[in-house]
Amino acid sequence: MMKYFIRSVKYFIYLSVLIVIIMTLLVLINAIEPDIDTMFRNGYDALWQIAVLFAAVAAVYPKIGYVSRNVTTEGDWDGNRTVIKQFMESHYYSLEKAKPGLMTFRHNGSVSRLSRMYEDRITVTSTEGGINVEGLRKDVLRIASGLERTLLQNNG
Repeated sequence: MMKYFIRSVKYFIYLSVLIVIIMTLLVLINAIEPDIDTMFRNGYDALWQIAVLFAAVAAVYPKIGYVSRNVTTEGDWDGNRTVIKQFMESHYYSLEKAKPGLMTFRHNGSVSRLSRMYEDRITVTSTEGGINVEGLRKDVLRIASGLERTLLQNNG
């Protein structure tokens, strides 16, 4: 629950900073006047309306943006662990932590990590009949399908 709250706050801040950057750029290229009353239809009242909209999006996004996906594999955890680590390293992820039945990875690229607001952790856990991959939706879908294909080729 605390992780969800922290992610929501991060997204609220991220969206707020993003709109400030966009509005600043628009002012710098003289596309809009540097006055809040002329920038937004309702002037200063629009600021709290925008904040409410951002809060609503930030409250929902962690629920839909982060997923967990099961991958069916052949073999046991000990046999697959090395293949998983090699696969993740070839996709620019470094092993952060390894425990029996659990590995966590972080992305190597600073820009990628920043664009994901440092919520780039991929967690791979052993499950009965396979593994579970958890993290950002777009990364998990890509990594889970790649791991499934790689592990089936390796064990098949």
